[in-house]
Amino acid sequence: MDKLHKRILVLRQFYEKNKRLPSYAEMLVLFKVKSKNAVFRFINKIIEAGFINKDEAGRLMPAASLFGVKILGNIEAGFPTPAEEELADAISLDDYLIKNKQASFLLKVSGNSMINAGIRPGDLVIVERGKEAKHGDIIIASIDNEWTIKRLYKTEKKIALLPENPKFKPIYPKNNLLLGGVVVGVVRKY
Repeated sequence: MDKLHKRILVLRQFYEKNKRLPSYAEMLVLFKVKSKNAVFRFINKIIEAGFINKDEAGRLMPAASLFGVKILGNIEAGFPTPAEEELADAISLDDYLIKNKQASFLLKVSGNSMINAGIRPGDLVIVERGKEAKHGDIIIASIDNEWTIKRLYKTEKKIALLPENPKFKPIYPKNNLLLGGVVVGVVRKY
């Protein structure tokens, strides 16, 4: 591992521990250098490489690529094709999956009424509060004071919450329906 990558790793570790980037004085110690000019040159290299940015006041801010996972290319899900590793961008999974961070939250799924929609017990669903729920969206809702995740069936005359498993029946709200949010993503760990 070259010196640049080692220093980027040190920056990541410092940021994960302290929730901020180090000052120039702290970088002198972290990188074991004696010159602020060496730190300045390093900072310029990683700004150029897109690992950090400067805000309007000149403060250092981490870019998504400082913590992101590299995208190496595409993979065919149909017939096998020759694969060539091509380095594309690095992305943060948060930035990829969550468009509105202030309005989003995660819920852990239990039960299997949504398995045919690809949502299994133990998965995390990403829910966006305040997003308009349209016919066909998967939503989090309170029906008669009990929370569930279902697909929204909506016409001018009726609303139903449909499971994605034939073993379960549709739910027709009797008294009230409170929308908690629209599911915008699913996270599964193998």
